Amino acid sequence: MSHRFQNRVAIVTGGVSGIGAKITERLAAEGASVVAVDINADLVGRAGELFGERVVGKVADVTDEAAFAGVITAAVEQFGTLDAIFNVAGGSRAGTLTDISAEDWDFTVRLNLYSAFYGTRLAARQFIAEGKAGAIVNVASLNSLVPMFYGVGYTAAKAAAVMLTKQAALELGEHGIRVNAVSPGLVSTPLTQGLTDIPGVQEAYNSRIPMGRPARPEEIAAAALFLASDDASYISGDNLVVDAGWSTTGYPDLRPFLG
Repeated sequence: MSHRFQNRVAIVTGGVSGIGAKITERLAAEGASVVAVDINADLVGRAGELFGERVVGKVADVTDEAAFAGVITAAVEQFGTLDAIFNVAGGSRAGTLTDISAEDWDFTVRLNLYSAFYGTRLAARQFIAEGKAGAIVNVASLNSLVPMFYGVGYTAAKAAAVMLTKQAALELGEHGIRVNAVSPGLVSTPLTQGLTDIPGVQEAYNSRIPMGRPARPEEIAAAALFLASDDASYISGDNLVVDAGWSTTGYPDLRPFLG
């Protein structure tokens, strides 16, 4: 394992499960000190046990800007600085354009877009205050490029998160701050298992993925860490699609399984 993040400090939202957990794990293995943020109090409380002594867990709702600001403050107080943030927290409530409730739309957009917005601008303010060329990585989705049935809130929010990334890269470049996005295809996580456990759904997905399988969370973590590392020192405003070629074929029609 390399030590690209030795003596660096990072925040990972959604940092104790799924993709976020693998990012936290990999950062710690590469020498970083990490604040892993989540609403799962049980897992947050075990962060040091799960990921090592350089990882501190913090419970916070990252759709609330004041709560998110508290995370930034806590990280700097704990470790003295901030070098990178990974905005991973996400999820959705299913619905179509004509039937999604305002509540479900708001929940999905706030979780996937507002959290990235707050994390991006709060981290940027900290980097600028420190005079530091920090790195921001937003975890978007293949759905930022490709629509899917029952995903109107999620697809719209993830597409907006990618444009937010590009806008931030434009505005923050003069400070040396790099902002990029990772757009995974299907990933095997507890969050997706509820869908892929429905008979026939996993097979429908696999038939559209040229490599014939979902990603492992650590495969997405590897891409995210690359974008935050010095290996990507001249990459900003990019959306790295990590989907095993899925974007070449399109989404399966899930209406027979979910309708």
